[in-house]
Amino acid sequence: MPDISGKHIVDTAWLAANLSSPDVVVLDGSWHLPQEKRDPKAEFAAAHIPGARFFDIDATSDHSSSLPHMLASPEHFAARMKSLGVGAGDCILVYDASAPGLMSGARVWWNFRVFGHTNVAMLDGGLKKWKAEGRPLTSDPAPSRNAKPFVPRFDASLVRSLDQMRALVASGSEQVVDARGAGRFAGRDPEPRPGLKGGHMPGARSVPFNTLLNADGTLKTPAELRAAFQAAGIDLAKPLVTSCGSGVSAAVLSLALCLIGRPDTGLYDGSWSEWGQESLGLPVATGA
Repeated sequence: MPDISGKHIVDTAWLAANLSSPDVVVLDGSWHLPQEKRDPKAEFAAAHIPGARFFDIDATSDHSSSLPHMLASPEHFAARMKSLGVGAGDCILVYDASAPGLMSGARVWWNFRVFGHTNVAMLDGGLKKWKAEGRPLTSDPAPSRNAKPFVPRFDASLVRSLDQMRALVASGSEQVVDARGAGRFAGRDPEPRPGLKGGHMPGARSVPFNTLLNADGTLKTPAELRAAFQAAGIDLAKPLVTSCGSGVSAAVLSLALCLIGRPDTGLYDGSWSEWGQESLGLPVATGA
């Protein structure tokens, strides 16, 4: 069985060489912001990497929460994986069809890590690079699989709650890195969801996720990633937590941090969809 534990990303050549392996499960984790007006399920049905299965981020979430795609319970996640034919021991490769090349798939990668499955990686460059290289696509459904039951092992160290964020923002015990665009971070650009303030958590630093990608959608080199975080004022030797609009692109920062030796980084699940709510009255800073 291929083992990609600790790699976190693999290239298109690796996937092409391993696509027919019975132990490799390919998941399309596409999700798009509402203003993009894209239907990821319909796009997947029309054309996807052969053998891929659609990982529905919203369906695989906590439906009791009013916040978007919050982390599911271990039981719900395991049930969803059973329905996908994903089981214990599988080698899982995730991609997405975002315009930058890599975005929502990182949230899927993070989900698996939270639930203790380490043999998982992202396709570097995503569907964008796969298509640019003229590699095969299909509209055929994936064959059914009889996988071993998925056994979740929740790793609380990778998740931050609102109460934890309140405490760490007040104390400065962890550095907050925000993946949203610079305009939203500064409070100049409107939030895509109604009822949210503009700006960022006091003390947070801005590293827009797309600035960590090359033109072909692949992640920049570890040296370039390290430099980008340091240029934003991040001390890579100290505790870190990532955030964004709704906990999706924050996972791209978490992925990049894994590649430069920080796999222990937490992610604020509620992100700005929670912190920025007018009704909560939490402290907000504006400007760069």
